[in-house]
Amino acid sequence: MAYASSDQQARATKIVIAGGFGVGKTTMVGSVSEIPPLRTEELITEASAGVDDLAGVEQKTTTTVALDFGRITINPQLILYLFGTPGQNRFWFMWDELARGAIGAVVLADTRRLDSCFAAVDYFERRGLPFVVAVNCFDTAYRYGTEEVRQALDLDELTPILLCDARDRESTKQVLVTLLQHAMAEARLTTTTS
Repeated sequence: MAYASSDQQARATKIVIAGGFGVGKTTMVGSVSEIPPLRTEELITEASAGVDDLAGVEQKTTTTVALDFGRITINPQLILYLFGTPGQNRFWFMWDELARGAIGAVVLADTRRLDSCFAAVDYFERRGLPFVVAVNCFDTAYRYGTEEVRQALDLDELTPILLCDARDRESTKQVLVTLLQHAMAEARLTTTTS
C-alpha cells in the first residue's frame, strides 16, 4: 500500500454508504476496507419484532445500531473514509451527522425490496449530494436492468446506476470509482454554471 510522501499531502474524503435495512451496507464497507472495519452490529432480538421489517431478509441475525467505518487508499493523494449508515428508520437521526462533509454517497439497493432505498434517494436528492445507486445483486434476486431500476426509482439520466456484488472487493471498488467520477463531474458542472 502506497501512502503520500512527506512532500505530498494526502486528501481524506468522506463517502456515505446508505440504503434500507439488510441491503448489504456493512458487507460493502467490509469488502473494500484496507483496515479492519469498525462495525456496530448487534444481534436482532425479540424487542425488534414489529419494529424492524424482516420481510425478504428473514435469515438476518444482526443489525447495525450506529455506523460502519472503513478506509481505502485510492492513490497516494486520495484516501476514502467510508461511513455506512444504519438502515432502520429509528436511526435516521444519525444521517445528518454521517453525511456532513461527504463528497457523495452510495445508495445500496436490493431489487427484492426496492422501496427500502426510496428514503435514501430522497435524502441525498434534497441535500444536493451527488450519489450513485448500486444494486446489490443477491443470489436469490431477479436481475433487473439498470434502466428498469432507474424508472422504478424515478431517477434522472445523470444519476449513475450500477449492478454490483457488495461481497466482492473489485465490484465495490468500481462503485466507489464511479461515485468519485460522478461527484467530480457534478462539481465541474456547478463551477461552470455559477
